[in-house]
Amino acid sequence: MSDLHLQESHPRTADAFFRFLAAHAAHAEQLYLLGDIFEYWAGDDDLDAPLNRRVVAALRALADRGVRIFWMAGNRDFLVGQGFAAAAGLHLLDEPHVATIAGQRIALVHGDAECTLDTKYMEFRAMVRDRNWQAQFLAMPLDKRKAIIAGLREGSREAHTTKSYAIMDVTPEAIEAVFDTTGADVLIHGHTHRPALHLHGQRRRYVLPDWELDNRSDEPPRGGWIAVDEHGAVTRHALDGSLL
Repeated sequence: MSDLHLQESHPRTADAFFRFLAAHAAHAEQLYLLGDIFEYWAGDDDLDAPLNRRVVAALRALADRGVRIFWMAGNRDFLVGQGFAAAAGLHLLDEPHVATIAGQRIALVHGDAECTLDTKYMEFRAMVRDRNWQAQFLAMPLDKRKAIIAGLREGSREAHTTKSYAIMDVTPEAIEAVFDTTGADVLIHGHTHRPALHLHGQRRRYVLPDWELDNRSDEPPRGGWIAVDEHGAVTRHALDGSLL
């Protein structure tokens, strides 16, 4: 799963996530969280914020039940570090990551690195993923970091109104590169908020949905996840767990 964009102002989305952990993830062997679980993450010294504390407690409870939890950075929560991982009882992943299930190689990425037509974002991504930049940013007071992030989020919302559909989607060349470098026949990613199954010859690409239950009353709630069973079968699920 990915792209929940958890935040205090979206309580229904957060509650749906906690229900998912209790009703579905609790019965899994492994849970892969593929980025943008939080709307933003200012640093591991923000663990005591109310929602952050609830998320950490819920993930820790799941891990204590024996579910192995894996976390991959998104473009919103790439500052999650070892402090968060230790508190929540999860493992941090680099991308691409290859999970082998029932002999099937499944490549996992968040998806933003594959949106290569968005050259301005790719430049920004390279900057903020740099270890030196992150060290300098995390050395700032927490309140200042949050103020900077708020400004970046506002700029991102404005930029999205002017970018084309194609620019904000993954490119075929980048996707083929993931398939080729990982040797996987299945690729799962999020980021684009355009859930679908795409065929690339004999290879399959699954796009995860974003979660949104706090939107206007005339819009249906969004969300769901992808499951892989012990035989390697991949299924897509709606918020209530039903198959899509």
